[in-house]
Amino acid sequence: MLFLWFLYNWTMSSIRIETVVKEKNRMGECPVWEERENSLVFVDINSQKVCRWNSLSKELQCVALDARVGSVSLRQCGGYVVTVGTRFAFLNWEDQSLVDITEVELDKANNRFNDGKVDPMGRYFAGTMAEETEPGVRARHQGALYTLFPDCSVMKQLEQVDISNGLDWSLDHRTFFYIDSLAYAVQAFSYDVHTGKIDCSTCKPVYKLEKEEAMPDGMCIDTEGKLWVACIDGGRVIRIDPETGKRIQTVKMPTPRITSCCFGGKDYSEMYVTSAYDGLDEAALAKEPHAGEIFKITGLGVKGIPQHYFTG
Repeated sequence: MLFLWFLYNWTMSSIRIETVVKEKNRMGECPVWEERENSLVFVDINSQKVCRWNSLSKELQCVALDARVGSVSLRQCGGYVVTVGTRFAFLNWEDQSLVDITEVELDKANNRFNDGKVDPMGRYFAGTMAEETEPGVRARHQGALYTLFPDCSVMKQLEQVDISNGLDWSLDHRTFFYIDSLAYAVQAFSYDVHTGKIDCSTCKPVYKLEKEEAMPDGMCIDTEGKLWVACIDGGRVIRIDPETGKRIQTVKMPTPRITSCCFGGKDYSEMYVTSAYDGLDEAALAKEPHAGEIFKITGLGVKGIPQHYFTG
């Protein structure tokens, strides 16, 4: 039986949260709605898997890879583009083959890719981070943000990043929104959609998370231009107005380690939210039976936009 959770949003209309994938993810991340398959694609970073859940058949399929999988995005010609370890690669879903494109940061053995997303022109953006050397300890400012162009060339866009995380673009494509998790904020940069370049000199804070919201993780945008941010260890997804810098909605989730979110469904009115159980000790796990599940939220009263496809 699906787990149901009822809440009320700021307009007092009912919101429903239900589990759609009960199989637990160590670190579920990077949900992407694939319209052509009626499916949700996502990764379990720490289990080194890319997974696809069919919303019609309810079938879950997973492909195991050879390193931690930071992100996945749709590829226009079929299959997916992924980040595995510190490599960009193509994943053929039918035969489960992986074709490496290029590798970055060969001088940083403790780094790996984290979140990624395709921009409105079909370029794949993905960033890196340093792994913990022990619980709560990691080297600072070791990550960067890269762009994989359709010709498979790679450009470094940002550096001295701690944990490269959520990213998206404004509806007019002139602004790039970005989360470096240890900054505990959403940032905005001017963006040239024609060249795919971020103007680093224009960085400005959009929203600083409050204490109870904990740390920002994945992010997506809706058709009204508002940002939705998953709060890991904050157990919620928050909606932010990037124009005013105000939080305008909070949706509390049934488990604390909320990692990312995207819109999907046939009209993009459903929100899919990933979570994790890694990072919870035995006592916490006993109190959190839904940790690591994938959730669907309906009744938000707003829609998202279709995912962009990598054109290479």
